[in-house]
Amino acid sequence: MGIIIGIVNQKGGVGKTTTAVNIAAGLAALGKKTLLIDFDPQGNSTTGFGIKKKTLDLTSYDVVTGRCRPQEAVIETRYKKISLMPATSKLCDAEGALNAMQQKNLQLRKAILPLRDSYDIIIIDSLPSLGVLAVNALAACDTIIVPMVCEHFAREGLAQLMYTIKNVKQRYNQSLNIMGIVFTMVDKRLLSGSEIKNDIKKAFDKKVVFKTEVPRNVKISEAQSHGEPIIYYDKRSAGADAYVKLSKEIITKIREMERVNGTKK
Repeated sequence: MGIIIGIVNQKGGVGKTTTAVNIAAGLAALGKKTLLIDFDPQGNSTTGFGIKKKTLDLTSYDVVTGRCRPQEAVIETRYKKISLMPATSKLCDAEGALNAMQQKNLQLRKAILPLRDSYDIIIIDSLPSLGVLAVNALAACDTIIVPMVCEHFAREGLAQLMYTIKNVKQRYNQSLNIMGIVFTMVDKRLLSGSEIKNDIKKAFDKKVVFKTEVPRNVKISEAQSHGEPIIYYDKRSAGADAYVKLSKEIITKIREMERVNGTKK
């Protein structure tokens, strides 16, 4: 049974979708059959793999609202071992549809259950909000990764996110846990960034913070504009190196979770 990992942060501009796309690519390059679910109405994970939204018939909107089976909305990317459930702005309309349903916050979890045996890892790119879509994403995950930039307001956003995770864990998903916080867009020249990183490491168990940091790297932005993960756009770049290392660290953490839980996924 595949593990479901949410890429979550309520604050925008922290590299959330960039992390989702490049982790998916990194894990697949390491041999893991991976599905990326785009659950953000901006659909940036979809364009991050070069998929044109106008060509799409079925998306995560259709899945979460029960209009199709999840398998029908999954498409293959041009990269080995990476599949994608795309999203468009239509996903915004799912808020109203879900609010009219019983168990409105558990619809994504129930919908994607049939996919778990088909993949080693399922990644959900969640939208930066506190609404019903974001709660659906958290309720569907086994564990989450929190991308974070080293800025004061991002630190405040992290506190709000922890509160939301606690509520979702209590009400909808008792097994939900945090795999780790990953620092993104890191500029080691900035002293304030180092201070914030140290504060976060003091506030959390050291095991919660990933050792790998993703640097601010122009090649990552270029890769996005070309609809390619960085490891395929420029495998020698600092950004590609960071995401490969991060993917390896994720696999190690998954194995640790399996040992603790006595499961093999």
